[in-house]
Amino acid sequence: MIASSIVPESERDWLSAMLVEAWTDLTLLLVLGFIAAVTIRSRAGRAARSRASMRGTGFLLLLHIGSLPFVSYLQTTGDVADLASYRTWHLLSVTLATIAGITIALAILFDGILRWVRAEVPRIVQDVVAAGAYVIGGLFLLSAWGVNLGGLIATSAVLTAVIGFSLQDTLGNLMGGMTLQMEKLVRPGDWIQVGDKIGRVLEVRWRQTTLETRDWETIVLPNSLLAKNQVAVIGRRFGEPVQYRRKVMFELEYRYNPTDVVRTIEEALRRAPMKGVASDPPPDCVHLDMRGGWHSYAARYFLTQLDREEAVDSSVRTRISFALLRTGLSLVPPSYGVSMITDSDEQRQRKDALDRTSVDVLRSAELFHSLSGEEIAQLVDSLRYSPFSAAEVMTRQGSQGHDLYLIHRGQVSVRVSPTASSARSPCWGPAPSSASARS
Repeated sequence: MIASSIVPESERDWLSAMLVEAWTDLTLLLVLGFIAAVTIRSRAGRAARSRASMRGTGFLLLLHIGSLPFVSYLQTTGDVADLASYRTWHLLSVTLATIAGITIALAILFDGILRWVRAEVPRIVQDVVAAGAYVIGGLFLLSAWGVNLGGLIATSAVLTAVIGFSLQDTLGNLMGGMTLQMEKLVRPGDWIQVGDKIGRVLEVRWRQTTLETRDWETIVLPNSLLAKNQVAVIGRRFGEPVQYRRKVMFELEYRYNPTDVVRTIEEALRRAPMKGVASDPPPDCVHLDMRGGWHSYAARYFLTQLDREEAVDSSVRTRISFALLRTGLSLVPPSYGVSMITDSDEQRQRKDALDRTSVDVLRSAELFHSLSGEEIAQLVDSLRYSPFSAAEVMTRQGSQGHDLYLIHRGQVSVRVSPTASSARSPCWGPAPSSASARS
């Protein structure tokens, strides 16, 4: 016997309506496109922000797919009220599909196709295309919802004029950002100087350009500031590697032959490669000036690691110093100004008061009760005033001690740790304030 299941006609109508709805809304194509977009972005190693965008797109796509059975049910009931609700829910489902579809298409275009053909598209161009796509999609959805686009466009023209007048600075930043990216004047990874600020360009966005400095700072500069002021792109020259010339200054006495000095420094800098120093053009040394009884020189080199400016300068100075020591050349000794100052009456009174305090501290300690006044006076000359702030450590267990501390004011606690656990002693001292001791 051959048995066959009979599907009710109403259920067949509901399934047929759902399949037609999915076919009309291109649901299968959206699912395949979403899988492709997620694969492309995961292989491209996109930032966390892009992954969050795809998670949001996946959520919208799931809502669209989940709404299909309900929308199809409303369509097949035949009830007038349900048919009215069907239109509303159908448009809502189409809205979710449209937003998800635009995001998926942009991801495949910029992260897939254009990367595959090795076409470098500035970030701001991607944002413009994305904004245009969302605007067109929004107009399509508004038309589907029955909004009068003619009246909306007329009203938008007036609003655009008002908003444009009130947002002149913001629009200036936007236009500056478009200029920077379209003409590729400043690119991510470039080191630039704007005024007294130097940093590496992290990204150029619509409104601002973000820099990261060597001091671990993040600087946000409005694009209008870059467009109106002089910007130095450090180390970049057309057709040449990225490198930046640095100078290390030093001075020697008159008695040394400048020719010998220049030859000695150049041989030292060129003898072995240095990390962060370009070999082409090679480092050199120049004689800059003669003044004040000495010669001024500059060792010049091209820096290839722009984020290690001070570290490479230090390496170059070290090599120069050892080269000078090997050849018996000495740097100009520093000059000092010496001023003779006599103690004032106030300073002498302060010293006498300190000595009296030291005598009182010694006499208060039981250890020194047996000493005579002369012996106490000798110890006063050896005392050193040693103030400590609250929670500061005076010494540590296991350290070699050479001092004896006498607590003059404040409290001190001692912690002894014979094993892994530590034991804390009661506080010692005359008063609960910051410790001031004499050693």
